Amino acid sequence: MNVVTTVIKSRHSVRKFKPDTVNETIIKDAIECAAHAPTAMNLQPWLFGVIKNKDMLSRIAQTTDHGKFIAEAPLCFAVFGEKKEKYYLEDCCAATENLILALQAHGINSCWVAGEKKPYAEMIRSLLGVPQKYALVSLVAAGHPSEMDIAKKKEMKNIVFFEEFKKE
Repeated sequence: MNVVTTVIKSRHSVRKFKPDTVNETIIKDAIECAAHAPTAMNLQPWLFGVIKNKDMLSRIAQTTDHGKFIAEAPLCFAVFGEKKEKYYLEDCCAATENLILALQAHGINSCWVAGEKKPYAEMIRSLLGVPQKYALVSLVAAGHPSEMDIAKKKEMKNIVFFEEFKKE
């Protein structure tokens, strides 16, 4: 394994965080890495929000269906995509993954919370004052873990085929 594959394989969703703040240099680097994600026709349709205010984190958490833990995270990133761009969802998902991996490389754990297609997406966009031309793609709660449950991954033999899928 190399350093990149080690970071990828060490990443796990974390929903319980210590109250410790995350260094601004790490936040900036993670966003820069997100902005280096692949993007169709290099349109870069993303907009990144960084939320650290506890009241706002609580309001976001209350709005979500599976992100109540955001209220206890030291920060949350909100990734938005410009709706008029055909591939904003794919581009912003790639940016979200880059963001998460960059945080992991710095020892900051996170959890991706869905935004796109969720009934609360528009409420969060409005809550954060983001212009209507953007759609919420993802929320990423982040911080130093206080607890970590490691989910088991499927075996390779159950998820890979070579050349042509053959039914067993």
